[in-house]
Amino acid sequence: MEFSETVLVLQVGQFKESDLWVHFLSPSRGSLSAFAFGGSRSRRRFVGCLDIFNEIKVRVSSSLRTPYFALQEGLLVRGVSRLRRDRQRLGVAVNCARFLQSFGVQPEGADKAYFLLRETIRALEELEQPPKLLPLFFRARLAFDQGYALSLSRCSHCGRELSGTYVRLLMREGQVTCPACAAFSNDSRLPLGPDALSALQTLHVLPPGDWHGLNLPALAAREFSLAVDAFVSYHVGIFWKDGRFVRH
Repeated sequence: MEFSETVLVLQVGQFKESDLWVHFLSPSRGSLSAFAFGGSRSRRRFVGCLDIFNEIKVRVSSSLRTPYFALQEGLLVRGVSRLRRDRQRLGVAVNCARFLQSFGVQPEGADKAYFLLRETIRALEELEQPPKLLPLFFRARLAFDQGYALSLSRCSHCGRELSGTYVRLLMREGQVTCPACAAFSNDSRLPLGPDALSALQTLHVLPPGDWHGLNLPALAAREFSLAVDAFVSYHVGIFWKDGRFVRH
């Protein structure tokens, strides 16, 4: 089997003296790993492209005799020179990529995950001031895109429109209710003010390049962060521990 596609490089490591292993995100196949034999020395097949967060066009092959993929050649489509010079931006990009890898994107959701990570990396490369909550924005949007979307416009119990008011996120139900209806639930409840709720509503459709417009006050930023981390931990099973993402 052989295919050609533009992919995002997520990790690169040394395998043997001149061989590399490459972990990448494909828009049609999801997260894959492959060997680049001779990748650290080749001046013709992988010219300047096997670096983290590069967009590269690759030709990948596999056979019935071997259980792994092999990169036959790669061509740089788009690099990330600013990220390489700015450790803080690079750290944010790595955080997003590690969360995506922990999430475990399936082929049916690979196109949305690829677009989201690609545009997030481009935002980190191009924006003068990326939003401080960008990793949280990324986690929320990835969960929404992969089937964990919340209904955020109306109370899930009484149908009241939710706008300009405090609401409650019912953790077990994965629903948002007005304060009156939340009082009748035994579920764990997290408060969301108007600004935090609006940010969650906007994230459903806003591309990463426009996330810098989501400037949340300190209280709203805390509400948003607590809600996203709790929701992802409970429903997706991923949480941050000892400097890395782990699953329950």
